[in-house]
Amino acid sequence: MIATSKIKAIIGTGITGLSVARFLAAQQQAFILLDTRSSPPNLEQVKREFPTVSIECGELNPNTLLACDEIIVSPGIAVATPAIEQARAAGIPVVGDIELFVRYAKAPIVAITGSNAKSTVTTLVGEMAKTAGIHVAVGGNLGTPALELLDDAVELYVMELSSFQLETVTKLNAKVATILNISADHLDRYENMRAYILAKLRVYFGAETIVVNRNDLLTHPPLAAGVKPIYFGGRADFGGFGLIQRDGVEWLAKNLTPLMAASELKIRGRHNVDNALAALALGDAAAIPMDAMLATLKTFSGLRHRCEFVAEKNAVEFYNDSKGTNIGATLAAISGLARDPHQLIVILGGEGKGQDFTELTPALRAINSRVVLIGRDAPVIEQAISSATPTVHADSMVDAVNKAFALANAGDAVLLSPACASFDMFKNYEDRGEKFCSAVRELCAS
Repeated sequence: MIATSKIKAIIGTGITGLSVARFLAAQQQAFILLDTRSSPPNLEQVKREFPTVSIECGELNPNTLLACDEIIVSPGIAVATPAIEQARAAGIPVVGDIELFVRYAKAPIVAITGSNAKSTVTTLVGEMAKTAGIHVAVGGNLGTPALELLDDAVELYVMELSSFQLETVTKLNAKVATILNISADHLDRYENMRAYILAKLRVYFGAETIVVNRNDLLTHPPLAAGVKPIYFGGRADFGGFGLIQRDGVEWLAKNLTPLMAASELKIRGRHNVDNALAALALGDAAAIPMDAMLATLKTFSGLRHRCEFVAEKNAVEFYNDSKGTNIGATLAAISGLARDPHQLIVILGGEGKGQDFTELTPALRAINSRVVLIGRDAPVIEQAISSATPTVHADSMVDAVNKAFALANAGDAVLLSPACASFDMFKNYEDRGEKFCSAVRELCAS
């Protein structure tokens, strides 16, 4: 039997790891910090904030972990790392910041995950709560780390959760939880799709109410879950939120009761209709008043880098969907902005994360499309989609924007939705999106 020292190990010194360290320090709990990188970029900040705390960098030392009584893993660190697995096998609990958050949070939690649209729906539900005058805290995988949200004055937590965060959750016990959608992602980390889906399904553990996508069976919980779901998306019925037609007008509806015309939504694209329905279902289950939710839907214009309208030149519109870092997100953006008979010119490419890009071909073939390719995996993508649409290559974002505009005619749209991670060419997806917007503005000024 291993003797424990009543000290916690925090693995990862990034934003999440720092939030955990600050939280434990405030709780007067002893801890050490570890990072798998030999020179973490924020190491000096860590040393300044925690000058007396032991810090180990580089390959994880199993003996260090075995001397601790709990290991708190940042989302970027795979729990399958051998040293962590060895500690877990020895009976040492391995958790994440969300598990700690659940231990201390006193207000109900709205938990939101999915391959795509998490940030949009999380922000939208948060805005609905604010409109209703509810003291709400919004964060998690989006914006503020979970532990920095803790406050006894909060009346409702709205949390975006990634599959990485959910891996270390035992029982979330959310007031309402959802998986918005499932598509292939992070297959460079997960052994297969089944492992990825199982991580997502952990969001339902202990939930009072669950909200599932009527049109995506992968979001439905196992039959043994024992909680009756509320559905969103597609045609409305008596099981939740969907769409109905009245005198040629499309309406968002609860059961079969019309709530507001879809044309009144400020966010653009068919995929955002589903996002609005998901937010209504979540907010309704969390007791947010309907009038506040509908008022929010009429004013909410969306988030940066998510099908964001940038500018127009010569009747060609430009949209920034740099947050489209996987195939599912890009398919949603294509579906939302397709405009036959006009062209949709899509900028694709980056780090492909092991995805099968042939999944893009039906959508590209079904519309009048052209593709501009950038980044490391451009040749892989070209091979996968060349039978569906013409492609050209670009060596920079400025080059990509200029080539896309050269392919366009009046009424067409240019969409940056790369279906890839950004780190081969950019700092992150935000940087990629900003570079796109800058290139578009430069083009429009010329």
